[in-house]
Amino acid sequence: MDGRDLVRSVRMIRAVGPAQGLRSVRAAWRARRADALALPRRAAERARVPGAASGAEPQPGGGLIHFARSSLRVRVASGGAVFCGWEGAEPEPSYALAGACPEVDARAVLEPDTEGGWRVVSERVLVVVSRHGAVEVRTPGGAVLRRELPPRWWDRVAEEGADGRAEGASRWVQRAEVAADARFFGLGGRAHGPRLRDGVYRLWNTDPGGAFEPGDDPLSLTMPVQLVVADAGTHLVFHDNSWDGRVTLREGAEGAGSGHDRPGTCELRMDGGPLRYWVLAGTPARVLQGWTALTGAPALPPQWALGYQHARWGFGGQAEVRRVVAGYKERGLPLSAVHLDIDHFDRHRVFTVDRQRYPDLPGLARELRADGVRLVSIVDPAVKAEPGDVVYEGGSAADAFVRDARGREVRGVVWPGESVYPDFTDARARKWWGALYAERLAQGFAGVWHDMNEPVSFAAFGERTLPRSARHALEGRGGDHREAHNIYALAMARAGFEGLCELRPAERPFLFSRSGWAGMQRYGGSWSGDVTTGWAGLRASLSLVLGLGLCGVPYSGPDIGGFSGVPSPELYLRWFQLGAWLPLFRTHSALGAGRREPWEYGVEVVEHARTALRERERLLPYFGTLGQLARLTGAPYVRPVWWSAPRDRALRDCEDAFLLGDALLVAPALAAGVTRRPVRLPRGRWYDTATGRAYDGPGQVWVEAPLSRIPVLARAGAVMPVTGADGGTELEVWAPVAGRGGGGLVVPDAGDGWQRPTVERFTSRREGDRVVVERRDGGAVGYPVRVRGLDDGAEA
Repeated sequence: MDGRDLVRSVRMIRAVGPAQGLRSVRAAWRARRADALALPRRAAERARVPGAASGAEPQPGGGLIHFARSSLRVRVASGGAVFCGWEGAEPEPSYALAGACPEVDARAVLEPDTEGGWRVVSERVLVVVSRHGAVEVRTPGGAVLRRELPPRWWDRVAEEGADGRAEGASRWVQRAEVAADARFFGLGGRAHGPRLRDGVYRLWNTDPGGAFEPGDDPLSLTMPVQLVVADAGTHLVFHDNSWDGRVTLREGAEGAGSGHDRPGTCELRMDGGPLRYWVLAGTPARVLQGWTALTGAPALPPQWALGYQHARWGFGGQAEVRRVVAGYKERGLPLSAVHLDIDHFDRHRVFTVDRQRYPDLPGLARELRADGVRLVSIVDPAVKAEPGDVVYEGGSAADAFVRDARGREVRGVVWPGESVYPDFTDARARKWWGALYAERLAQGFAGVWHDMNEPVSFAAFGERTLPRSARHALEGRGGDHREAHNIYALAMARAGFEGLCELRPAERPFLFSRSGWAGMQRYGGSWSGDVTTGWAGLRASLSLVLGLGLCGVPYSGPDIGGFSGVPSPELYLRWFQLGAWLPLFRTHSALGAGRREPWEYGVEVVEHARTALRERERLLPYFGTLGQLARLTGAPYVRPVWWSAPRDRALRDCEDAFLLGDALLVAPALAAGVTRRPVRLPRGRWYDTATGRAYDGPGQVWVEAPLSRIPVLARAGAVMPVTGADGGTELEVWAPVAGRGGGGLVVPDAGDGWQRPTVERFTSRREGDRVVVERRDGGAVGYPVRVRGLDDGAEA
């Protein structure tokens, strides 16, 4: 143990108490010892590159190209997605893919290239492989989107000198080049962004330890998914490998050095696992649609989960929950759900209830639901390792827990004390765990949030997770925590989602998770986790939501007010106003970090929070439509301002505003004292929704941002579903520019079940001082229409 470990040990003991602190020291020593005994020792390694091409085998959709020391499988799917697998790697098995691997493009042809390499020609994409293993993905017109240089492996060499390389054992690195003007986005939830600057980003889901802010890396939900935007086009690259890795990004420069462009570069280093990846190209909307087709449609939250939700670690019991809910009702503040943290458990043990604090939890749930408020429960993966504990005994009988190389249960330390961890990569363990959610439903909970699932084990030194040598089923293949760590939370979400579907098949489950991996959207959403309280934390909140949306997880949001501290009234209000325009709208805080009810921050904050809440309620039909569209197309609710204009370089660098669907541009106040701010507008006319003033883009304008609201602008011609004065849905139409027209979609939600949605398409056009709204299918509009952006007396 070095000096830094000693300091961390002291801090750990102070944070969790002497008993837990000492347990964390023992757990850290156990993990270090287990890894020393079970993991291969660092041995001599031999570097290897593919070598020269020696031939190729045509296959459906592409072919297998042989090199002197490796092979590359290239396959183009019917939707245009390109798969590349070195060492002959196949697309499956994969935790990211949804169902069966996509069908190949039967028209894609492998043919020799004039430079001694090979090319795969298809209608939507061209793949060129050089004779030494560089891979270029080009547009059909020949523009290079991405150039992957020949990879390099470091293979272990056995003591006797023979090649001791085992599957997944080789470290590898691959470097790629992109256009000089390209910008990087994605890599999961990153606090600094959404545009990813030059730097190193780790791919290892990590508990942030109570607070994080821009610059902290890694966080809870990392993904090897990059979205790259350049003038030549947009592409997404996904390296399907769950091992620990690092991504080094460097933006390019135009005209660098003697008038030549310097390309942007991306270097990926992985500790093991396969070198295989997918590339999808097209417009941002087409790329996300293809990504959704590949990894699965986002789970659709129930209608009530689009409303405002209140959480806190530290509710005193059900009497206090009643008081908080009554406080919202008395002040006319809409509330959709209350979340209970680990303090409602019996001694922090999952799937239990503290009967002293919550003597009648089902009765409380029924009482709140009568007022339209649901209860949501936290669920942690760790199970207290205590004989007699019902969950522990059941899991032991089902052989559901992670074991070490000697076959013993792996034990860590979390809130209940010494604990064991279900192996969610085992179908039997998932089935057992999913059935446990019957207890949560019986207690009256309407949804769950997964926490501590990176997974976390308190450790005074070393990594705060399971030993890397811990054994996992990995769907029968077998392996260790080096491969299973990053997909642990994804597999847990699958267990919970499938369990809830089986227990209540007529209802859409509500589930969101702190950690996850590629494909997480199939089972639910995410949230920021332990974002620090401060203006930096507020900015990080927006970065995470935008970044996750571009990685295919559209439903997310932050802990409003920050998790770790007590916000000022201004900071709380600005965070609350931002949250009102994000998919997951939830306050939350740590134990001892202060309360998060709006009235705790003064009368003025309550008034302005009420305004934000009522606007959220008014826009619920629009949020519901965006959720349905996310499921149908993969387009996130919250989009970067360049979404429809990726070639606008000024928009690509805009990080302090976002689009909510196609219709609205939201420009939050992200610093203290802001009452007026600049906004970078995409092309077209935009209306300030508060004042009605019109602005024309592209370009930068200044707008008012009083403490009472944040600037929100509507696109000219937009047709949006909103809640009318009578409680029904009406169409809000922002006057189009003469000769341009506009439109919008409405996707009504028939309930919280699985009904197939009906997409209604509307157009708008201006005829003098009138605005005409029509259905594209020629049917009756069917909704009241309210036009904004015209002088008084204009007709609709």
